Amino acid sequence: MPERAARTVLAFDFGLKRIGVAVGEPELATAHPLPVIAGFAEIEKLVAEWRPARLVVGLPVREHGVHPLARRVERFARRLEGRFKLPVARVDERFTSVEAESRLRGIKHKSIDSVAAQLILEQYFHEAA
Repeated sequence: MPERAARTVLAFDFGLKRIGVAVGEPELATAHPLPVIAGFAEIEKLVAEWRPARLVVGLPVREHGVHPLARRVERFARRLEGRFKLPVARVDERFTSVEAESRLRGIKHKSIDSVAAQLILEQYFHEAA
């Protein structure tokens, strides 16, 4: 099993069918996409494997009004906090899907959801710096 830094962070791009995941280290301010997952059983395995110091969730925000998924994402974030007893940061994920699509042009084997999670985590590192 690879060595884990004490400050590893896992990020999630919540969706109704699948959840994009990324892992990163704040000291390096870098993030890497992981395979998409479908639910809490898989999140539990990731938390056990990576032993993160915190979790980050992309919060869907609109310019005007509430995004239809906002309540579900907030409930997801609260479940993460309760189940894993870790701090969960919320990050505005506006435009991450568009940027993820741009990064993935011509690449077939990566998931847009996990690249969006990577962008969410990179944004979190940038804002925390």
